[in-house]
Amino acid sequence: MPEMPEVEGLVQFLRDRAVGRTVAAVEVGAISALKTYSPAPTELTGRSVTAVARHGKWLDLTTSDDGDLHLVFHLAKAGWLRWYDAVPKTVLRPGRSPIALRVRLDDGAGFDLTEAGTRKRLAVHVVARPEEVTAIATLGVEPADLSIERLRELLEGKNQQVKGLLRDQSVIAGIGNAYSDEILHAARLSPFALSRSFDDDAVTRLHEAIGAVLASAAEQASGRPAAELKDSKRRSMKVHGRAGQACPVCGDTVREVSFADSSLQYCPTCQTGGKILADRRMSKLLR
Repeated sequence: MPEMPEVEGLVQFLRDRAVGRTVAAVEVGAISALKTYSPAPTELTGRSVTAVARHGKWLDLTTSDDGDLHLVFHLAKAGWLRWYDAVPKTVLRPGRSPIALRVRLDDGAGFDLTEAGTRKRLAVHVVARPEEVTAIATLGVEPADLSIERLRELLEGKNQQVKGLLRDQSVIAGIGNAYSDEILHAARLSPFALSRSFDDDAVTRLHEAIGAVLASAAEQASGRPAAELKDSKRRSMKVHGRAGQACPVCGDTVREVSFADSSLQYCPTCQTGGKILADRRMSKLLR
């Protein structure tokens, strides 16, 4: 799933290529991706793209004519944005194609929103204001605005496992499964540590790790073509997606805990005092 650094990279990519262009056509390939029906996506046609922004893991294209309309979308777990310098001339039709939406610009360029797999979660909204999307209106603090005092308040507000807190978009916006693993590894914290158990040193380590990991990832994503962002993200991971490999910090074997539809990775030496966390599918979690 694209997270804050990759989404910010896509924002910069689209800002450089789409702002100032006019929407020539919008074609729908998957009706299920549309979460709003009025205004219709076709009402974006003829409007100028005036801005591109990010809200957590949501992308927001502002189009202007007689008032603003926003094309707001969330790429979910298996979605992506495919850019064309010259969009295929074939008109997109609803069907079994992985293409959910196609946007054509007046210079012949444009992009597709695609989604792989059978579980379709990509979400596309056309709204007058992004806050009309509930998931955007309820977003928590952006990592760049997260002070150590605010982080301490969030940790103390609800006693929950820190991995879940970092992924909760209503608490902190933009962090998902991959970067929460990376942040906790950098902070030397167990993913199952309870938030109210953190002393001042743990809060400081977590705050510093959030800033450092995301800043590094955002810098790496900046300026990259959309097609390169996913591979760049994978290469930068130290523990996420690297179960069975050596931890680059201590050399211990990176371990995994699997859930119904996701998994997490961690280093026992760096994060859990050498303890192996039990797979939740098999037994009770060790903290």
